[in-house]
Amino acid sequence: MTRRSSDIPAYRRLAEIPAGFGPSVAAIGNFDGVHLGHREILSAVVHEAGEREFRSVAITFDPHPERFLRPDRAPRLLAPMDERIRLLAATGIDAVVVLPFDAALAALPAEQFAGEILVDLLGVRSLHEGGSFRFGHRAQAGVKELREFGVEFDFAVHVHASVHTHGLEVSSSAIRALIAAGDVRRARWMLGRPFSIRSTQASGRGIGARLLVPTVNLAPYHELLPAFGVYVTRITIGERAFQAVTNVGNRPTFGAASFAVESHILDFEPLEMNEDTPIDLEFLLRLRGEIEWPSPEALKAQILKDVFKAKRFFRLLG
Repeated sequence: MTRRSSDIPAYRRLAEIPAGFGPSVAAIGNFDGVHLGHREILSAVVHEAGEREFRSVAITFDPHPERFLRPDRAPRLLAPMDERIRLLAATGIDAVVVLPFDAALAALPAEQFAGEILVDLLGVRSLHEGGSFRFGHRAQAGVKELREFGVEFDFAVHVHASVHTHGLEVSSSAIRALIAAGDVRRARWMLGRPFSIRSTQASGRGIGARLLVPTVNLAPYHELLPAFGVYVTRITIGERAFQAVTNVGNRPTFGAASFAVESHILDFEPLEMNEDTPIDLEFLLRLRGEIEWPSPEALKAQILKDVFKAKRFFRLLG
């Protein structure tokens, strides 16, 4: 049984962390997407903590350090913070510590970070990291220095090799590149699940207490979306899941560009919802790129083909 994010504490400020928090086993990272590589490390954290009867902890940052240090080059994320916490909770971890990434934390020397935050505040006795892990002011320290601090402050350091799947090295940056290119199939291999986003219904579309039409437009979403195109998707509205075909793009056939993430539900049934009802959209397969068709009739003919392919996909999926 996986945990909901509400089932574990998520400390968003250092002042929220209770006295006597440790002893703990921890991993530090951005954990964007909580992909297969993250989950392997976190599984080791949970296993060791369980054996030693310690607390298992995922330590992450908000905002993403790149958004503070280089906002003009910062990536759009695979998972906003609330979703990241939910995904971390599902790994079996006992707690999530969200460190506010600000000027003070960015300037903190690595040794001070290890001594004051990891050891004094969180009681870390063992730390699990990937080989590329870096931390401290200007990312001055890596796993070599981390091991030295482990000797100094008496905590163990376990360095994990990169995870590979289908011959690909798993990383958040690689997954973001695949999704940006529309390759949701290979992104799914690395994530270990379909890439998904959580949003709500777009406002101002006459939504009352029920959804009576099989088309759903998502509210503006500010993190990573797949490349413009048409996708086979699964849409969950509240507690109800449906098969769908989703267009991500500007809908150029109908005149002026108007960006939307628009899903046509294949097995639609009217349901209760409003503009606050959560909508989860999973991207399963890319059917084609977005095309400006010569006429609405040509577009409608293509939509019928897209729907046929999507229905066939779900039949084969079983």
